[in-house]
Amino acid sequence: MSEQQLHKIRTEPGFVAALDQSGGSTPKALLQYGVGEDAYSNDDEMFSVIHQMRTRIVTSPAFNGERIMGAILFENTMDRDIAGKPSADYLWQDKNVVPFLKVDKGLADAADGVQLMKPMPQLDSLLDRGTAKGIFGTKMRSVIKLANAAGIKAIAGQQFEVGKQILGKGLVPILEPEVDIHSAEKAAAESLLKEALLAGLRELADGQQVMFKLTLPEEDNFYAELVHHPKVLKVVALSGGYSRAEANARIARNNGVVASFSRALVEGLTAQHSDEAFNARLEASIESIYQASIT
Repeated sequence: MSEQQLHKIRTEPGFVAALDQSGGSTPKALLQYGVGEDAYSNDDEMFSVIHQMRTRIVTSPAFNGERIMGAILFENTMDRDIAGKPSADYLWQDKNVVPFLKVDKGLADAADGVQLMKPMPQLDSLLDRGTAKGIFGTKMRSVIKLANAAGIKAIAGQQFEVGKQILGKGLVPILEPEVDIHSAEKAAAESLLKEALLAGLRELADGQQVMFKLTLPEEDNFYAELVHHPKVLKVVALSGGYSRAEANARIARNNGVVASFSRALVEGLTAQHSDEAFNARLEASIESIYQASIT
């Protein structure tokens, strides 16, 4: 972990770009980008097409470290090059953007109102590979559907357990226990989650820090205790299905929380845009998310 990168995440304004759609979510992301499933015939071709989209975003003049503090990559993206350099090197050396890596392998079946992460038997080797490629931190997602105390305790427990494994490799984990924005019990689930996350932080050693990626809460500044906690490097928020306008409005009302948007970041961008139109739309998107994130 670079001290320079740590300082940037801790102190500099900006947000985290989530460019980490994996196998399951890639076809939908490409469809929104104006690329149908007839444009590729297998996973390799699909990942090549999405890498072209990500490359276009990352190499755009609008995309740089002045407003974007970090970017989360899918493993397949980390293993590819951007503009002739390994992706993580390009982000940091050319754009001054700190590279993170999505490490989870998807969601297990629902139980107790939540979906835990699937097992990650290859995590140690992936973390070693990420470290060798210049990755600063990681991200992993699980999902809360209902305000079920046992399920939420299990979610937090798994996130912290794996987070400690990641900390042990010298990387900063982003723990992402997402609360489904469509849950009828969203506010109650958020209360249980905050309690569980504060309990997990108490178990971390002094000097250890994690990040959280959380759903924008029903109550403004609900996660302020996490934002100001000495064992929390940064709290970022997912758009979670909210439109960019709604996500920006919510994040602006949550002081100290910054965006980590995926779909909302690229909303309105298509493969058919000229470079001029593409860059102008991306510029407007990045500026709006940045302004919302610096409250």
